[in-house]
Amino acid sequence: MDRALNQYIPPFFAILRIVAGLLFAMHGSQKLFGIPGGSDPVPLISLMGFAGFIEFAGGLFIVVGFFTRLAAFLASGQMAVAYFMAHFPNGPVPLLNKGELCILYCFLFLYIVVHGAGIWSLDARRQKLNLNSKR
Repeated sequence: MDRALNQYIPPFFAILRIVAGLLFAMHGSQKLFGIPGGSDPVPLISLMGFAGFIEFAGGLFIVVGFFTRLAAFLASGQMAVAYFMAHFPNGPVPLLNKGELCILYCFLFLYIVVHGAGIWSLDARRQKLNLNSKR
């Protein structure tokens, strides 16, 4: 069964990367533009504005797979900071302090840092072009 499923690893990782990046970018667009959700945008020159920029830009970079490792590293760090600044002071248990999404994003993005963008990414396309130009 493992052999049969192994062929699906690259496309499913790409789908995971794209969906996670889109959802993360939506958190940023909510902070920066008030969309989706109809809330007022946060001031750009603020901690929440900076977080919104990382979420929006980082999420889009992860979606298209461009400088994916760097974007995922910044996104992972931002989620760690968000957890310890906003959730951990309310207690150490993520399910009780409502920080489980921060932790999940943090470790998902760390995995993407280690794995790289994979297929269906601009990074893979750029790497392929670099290999072809060296021949």
